[in-house]
Amino acid sequence: MKKNIVAAFALVFALASCNSQLDDINTNPNATEHPLPAYLLTGTLKQGADLYWGADNNFNSSLLFVQQWAKIQYTEPDRYDVSNTSFTTLWNTGYATLITDLNTILNFTDEEAHSNYKGVALALRSWVFQLLTDAYGDIPYSEAGQKTTPKYDAQRDVYLGLLNDLKTAQSLLSTSGEKIEGDVVYDGSIAKWKKFVNSLRLRIALRIADRESDLAKQEVTAVVADAAGLIDSNAGNFQFVYTSSPQQNPASAWFETRDDFRVSKTLVDKLKALSDPRLAVYAQLPTDESVTTYVGAANGLSNSEANNQGFAKTSKPGTYFLTSESPAVILSYAEVQFSLAEAVARGFISGNADTYYKEGITASLKQFGVTDATVIATYLSQPAVLYNAANYKESIGLQKWIAFYGQGLDAFAEWRRLDYPQLTAGVSTVLDGKMPSRFFYPGTEQSLNGINYQLAVSSQGPDLLTTRLWFDVN
Repeated sequence: MKKNIVAAFALVFALASCNSQLDDINTNPNATEHPLPAYLLTGTLKQGADLYWGADNNFNSSLLFVQQWAKIQYTEPDRYDVSNTSFTTLWNTGYATLITDLNTILNFTDEEAHSNYKGVALALRSWVFQLLTDAYGDIPYSEAGQKTTPKYDAQRDVYLGLLNDLKTAQSLLSTSGEKIEGDVVYDGSIAKWKKFVNSLRLRIALRIADRESDLAKQEVTAVVADAAGLIDSNAGNFQFVYTSSPQQNPASAWFETRDDFRVSKTLVDKLKALSDPRLAVYAQLPTDESVTTYVGAANGLSNSEANNQGFAKTSKPGTYFLTSESPAVILSYAEVQFSLAEAVARGFISGNADTYYKEGITASLKQFGVTDATVIATYLSQPAVLYNAANYKESIGLQKWIAFYGQGLDAFAEWRRLDYPQLTAGVSTVLDGKMPSRFFYPGTEQSLNGINYQLAVSSQGPDLLTTRLWFDVN
């Protein structure tokens, strides 16, 4: 018996020793056990820009939905012939990478990350959640990062939670506080981060305006009155500036090896009708020298129909967007001015909606290199460009759509909210003439978080591209 007991202890010690060795083997010697907030911040900004500006969520989906780009081959996404595996990147990267890393900063002790780091992290996390709920609707929010199977919060509750989070972020940020490092967007300027927080809060307040007008007014009024201010020039645009390969703009990297996108005919025709000087920035002349004007490709065609338009006879996106250093603009001065114009039009704040509207257009023109005062004045004076107070959504919606060129996720959200410009599904699309109103939930949610997924679908509506989200009233 004693021999058996000794043998058993020997086996236990051997297994313990083996487990210890396995722990050593399974430890990544290159991983950082205690990440620094500066490194997490840099990584989040870069990966967030890639997520926002890259193929899956931008030019291979939302830019097609709002008819700024079109596909000239492999047209399935442009015909909405997609599945629940088509929209996984925004969800997976948003939750598993960005929100996880930002929560790490927020959970640091004050010694590990001071309040300015936490204010920036909370602002960025609010932006990521905004992208997620804009695209999918009801999403895990209050339990995200806390449970392996988090509940889905109603979109209304997500937006209201984000507005409160941004108030907290603003209170954490202090221009007299400690400096932050790793900030590759604002170079550590807390004053600019405070303006970004207010500008993002203004954006989200207008998201709820058609559903919660009184609350939206309260939020907008508070933001406009805040001494920290809003983004007040193109120099303050929230954008990630890329460098050379491999840290290059995702669209630039795509076009180095592929040639399956063109500028949409819808956009080209509208810019031509307006004599819009941004057309020469947004598009290239076709490579066929016999074609001397910009030619857009139609959306929603079959592969053969799209091919027949001619690769050399249609316009690629402008070189401004296809160079390695092209910035990923995420929130601009132009957007802020259009938002203020809408706030006045809705009676939320006092001011001149027409003045804000014109400043929004001017800011967009200058953002894309159109600086000639005469050219700008001529454009603004056109009857088709003049602000229409009787239908502010049409005026602001059209010009926001033009200004958001390349910002597919937000262009998609604003088009659904304002309902302008009025777009028509392509002839070979598969949704019976309807256009997408949201992204599918990733298929993995059904298998990994099935109960909460089913509850969300029961509350929000079928997990279809055509299901309208809470904020999308009309």
